[in-house]
Amino acid sequence: MAGRSTGGLEWYIARHYLSSASGGRLLSFITWIAVGGVAVGVSALVIVTGVMTGMQEDLMGKILESSAHVTVFQNGSSFRIDDWREVIASAREVEGVAGVSPFVQTSVALSRAGYTQPADLYGVAVDPDGPAVTDMEARIQEGVHDLGPTGSGLPPVILGNRLAARMGSFNGDTLTVISFENLAVDVMGMPTPRIRQYEMTGTFTTGMYDYDMKNVYVPLAAAQDQLGILEPDIISGLGIRTNDPDEARTVALAVQDKLGFDFYALDWSTTNRALFSALKLEKLAMGLILILIVVVAAFNIVSTLVMVVVDRTREIGILKSMGMTDRRILRVFILQGLWIGVIGTVVGTTLGLSLAWLLDTYEIIRIPPDVYFVDKLPISIRFVDVTRIVAVSVFIALMATVYPALQASRLQPVEAIRHE
Repeated sequence: MAGRSTGGLEWYIARHYLSSASGGRLLSFITWIAVGGVAVGVSALVIVTGVMTGMQEDLMGKILESSAHVTVFQNGSSFRIDDWREVIASAREVEGVAGVSPFVQTSVALSRAGYTQPADLYGVAVDPDGPAVTDMEARIQEGVHDLGPTGSGLPPVILGNRLAARMGSFNGDTLTVISFENLAVDVMGMPTPRIRQYEMTGTFTTGMYDYDMKNVYVPLAAAQDQLGILEPDIISGLGIRTNDPDEARTVALAVQDKLGFDFYALDWSTTNRALFSALKLEKLAMGLILILIVVVAAFNIVSTLVMVVVDRTREIGILKSMGMTDRRILRVFILQGLWIGVIGTVVGTTLGLSLAWLLDTYEIIRIPPDVYFVDKLPISIRFVDVTRIVAVSVFIALMATVYPALQASRLQPVEAIRHE
C-alpha cells in the first residue's frame, strides 16, 4: 500500500470491486445495469426538459410575433383612448420603450357566400410615426402584407391562412365584416350591427393555429369606421415594444406610473399567464416524475454496493487489519457509487442531447397544431437545465452510497475475516 498514494489506492480498490466478482462476471453485469438505469433517467430528463422549454420558447415567439410586449388601455367601460398622440408621446419617454403605436381591436363576424366565421379584427397604423411594435406590423409597413389601396376602392383586409382556407377566400374577393360593438340605432330605435365590405389583399402565416384561424388586419382608419369611431384621435389601445421582452413587466409598471391612474398597462406574460403557468407546472411535474427514474436507479446502486460489501467482507477485514482506516473504507465505496453515477450521467446526457438534436433537426415527431398550438415537437436545450440535471443525478448517486459505505466501514476486522 505504501507504493500508492492514498487516493490512488482507494480508487484502485473501488475499480477492482466493480469490475468483477469472485465466481464470475455477475457483479460487473449488475454494475452496468445500475449505470444503464441512471443513463435512461438522465436522458429522459434531458429530452423532456428540452421539449417543455422549447414549447415555451416557441409559443413565446409566436405570441410576440403578433402581440405587443406591452399593451396600454384607458380605464372605463368604453374601451377607448382619447387624444392618443399625447399618450404616445408620454409613453415614449419611459426607459426601455423601443416603439409605440395605436391599434383598434374588436371581435367581428366575417361573411362570404353565405358562410360566416367569427374573427378578431385588428386595425393597425400602416405608416406610424416610429418603429413597428410587432413583427406583423413591420411586415405590413414593409409591404410584405398588402394593406394599401385596392382596385375596387374597398378597404383592404388580410386574413390568417387557415381562416382564408376555411372561408374559401382568395385575393380580390369581397368580404363582409359585421361588428356588434358600439351598435348603431335605426329609425325604429332598434340596435343594428355595423356592416362593412372589404377586399381581401393577402394572407399571413404565424404558425400558431389560433392566430392563423382568427386574426384579420385592416388599416386603422377602416377599423375606426367599422366601430363608428368618428374622431381619428380615438383608438382602442396602444402597443409598446420594449428593448428586452423579458423586461416587459418592469416597463409596463413604469409606463403605468408615467401615464397615471387613468391608464393601465399589461405585459405579454400577464395577458398569457394561464398558458405559461400551465406549461411551467407541466414542466415541473414531468421533471419530478422523471427524477423518480433516477431515484429507482439509485436503488440499483444501493443493491450493487451492498452486494459488494457482502461479497468482499473478508477482503475488507484483511484491509482493515493491515491498517486501512474506517474513513478510507468509506471512501472506497463512495467512489464506487460516484463512478456509477458519473458514468451513467455522462452516458445519459450524451444520449439525451443526441436524441434531442435528431428530433429537432429532422422533425421526426409531428403534432396536431389545433391542440398544441404548434405543428412539430419543439426542443430547446439550455445549459442551465442540463447543468441542473447533471448535478441532481450525481447528488442522488452520492446519497445512494451512504448506507452501504457506512456498513462496510463499520465491519470489525476479526468478524469480517471469519465471514463465510
